[in-house]
Amino acid sequence: MIVSIIIGISLLGLASGLVGSFTFLRKRALIGDSIAHSVFPGVAIGFLVSQSKDPIFLILGACLTGFLSIVLVDVIVRKSKLKTDTAIALVLSVFFGFGVLLFTYIQHAYQSAQTGLDKFLFGKAASMLESDLIWLGGISAFVIVCIILFYKEFLILSFDRNYAQATGVSVRKYELLLSLLTILVIVVGIQIVGIVLMAALLVTPASSARFWTERLKPMLILSSIIAMISGIGGVFISLSMEKMPTGPWIVICLSFFAIGSILFAPKRGLLSRILKRKRIQKQMLEDNILKTFYHLGEKSDSYLDPHSREEVLDRRFFKSDPLSIGLKSLIKGNFLIKQGENYILTDLGLKRSKRIVKLHRLWEMYLSTKLKLKGDHVHDDADTIEHFITEELEAELEQILGYPEKDPHHTKIPYA
Repeated sequence: MIVSIIIGISLLGLASGLVGSFTFLRKRALIGDSIAHSVFPGVAIGFLVSQSKDPIFLILGACLTGFLSIVLVDVIVRKSKLKTDTAIALVLSVFFGFGVLLFTYIQHAYQSAQTGLDKFLFGKAASMLESDLIWLGGISAFVIVCIILFYKEFLILSFDRNYAQATGVSVRKYELLLSLLTILVIVVGIQIVGIVLMAALLVTPASSARFWTERLKPMLILSSIIAMISGIGGVFISLSMEKMPTGPWIVICLSFFAIGSILFAPKRGLLSRILKRKRIQKQMLEDNILKTFYHLGEKSDSYLDPHSREEVLDRRFFKSDPLSIGLKSLIKGNFLIKQGENYILTDLGLKRSKRIVKLHRLWEMYLSTKLKLKGDHVHDDADTIEHFITEELEAELEQILGYPEKDPHHTKIPYA
């Protein structure tokens, strides 16, 4: 029994991770939520037609209302002034409300026969039968095969719909296929995760994976792995705790992955961005201090003379604590040496300060000669950009400007 449940939730995680990635990249995450709620009345209709919990009728009914919800959203957006999110909210609420009415009727009219239908709301992996596993496996295999066969078309469609049309891709056909795959995954997943939370299994793994990679294939793999691990974890917690629905625990496990991705992803994560911002601030502070020492040396044309902290502050305003931190960091990096109460540029510090001054003045020249800005309007912009000019851009600026000797203020531009 446990093995069947693990296989089932793994297949669902694999399929939802793949389909959810394309849904997420197409910025149609709310469509998944709309479909998940819209299949609710379809399940009830399937039960009423078959007078049983025959999975064929339940799946067909759910697919019917799920597909109808997509069509209605599209029609409302095209035929009215309502935006997509408003249309989704409208269709979602109407279908879900109608589903609640049908389920209420079923509860009163079919008290014994309807036992177990309530599991479609929040999910219950323990109630999964071998027939459910067969359906889940078949639909998951169909989803995987479709994504492999039409990967290139789905890739183009997900990132640039207009380009897909221009290259002859049948956009409407592949959008319809993606919608069908989404509906199928939601329909087979609602008994495990539940209607209310199925959208989370589509969107959360994909959004978590997006923090870790810039490429689609690794995103698809990582999204599926996250969904599978979260699904298995949620199932084990649900089975180990009496009367505990599966869906909420799966979503909680997904939330841990999402929070971890938001915080710790190497490039897009919050911690990484904070550290990057601190590195940039540190670099800018050090550059500005070194540039100030260079300006002080320009007065006497002697750049290795000692200068006090007061001289630095007279030349340029720094807050006291950041200046102290910057001076210590530059000493540690061998850009400055301390001699009594004074500071002296090292050869390495002089080289770095000369480059930052050169970049500043080259950018001022570019703004002045190419963008025709007045000389008194270019300093502040150059004071910011100078820290981010790469060696490639530096070489390109030198060629474009023809290695100018002086900046717009007639100050010498230092070259190595």
